[in-house]
Amino acid sequence: QVQLVESGGGSVQAGGSLRLSCTASGSIFSRTTVGWYRQAPGKQRELVAEIIRSGSANYADSAKGRFTISINNAKNTVYLQLNSLKPEDTAVYFCSAREFDPFGGRWWGQGTQVTVSS
Repeated sequence: QVQLVESGGGSVQAGGSLRLSCTASGSIFSRTTVGWYRQAPGKQRELVAEIIRSGSANYADSAKGRFTISINNAKNTVYLQLNSLKPEDTAVYFCSAREFDPFGGRWWGQGTQVTVSS
């Protein structure tokens, strides 16, 4: 069973930065897309950014230019660098890994809270 453990959330003022980490319990990155999602109170969970083993990444429009996703395959860890944070970035951030196989598995972390004050 794959486990994903997030860390790095916290409270910052607008304009500040945080780095989130997502560490997998096994070497799954060769067969998965790993993404960061977020869910604000009363809103649906949304994709922030996703990445594959090669480093190829996609970003939501709200993340482009401010957030950077990266991967360390040796450490089974994906990072999300959050810069120029805004109050509207406040949410629980979740890490998720899904297999390339459309009938394959998908796993979620427990989430980490990011709170941005104005």
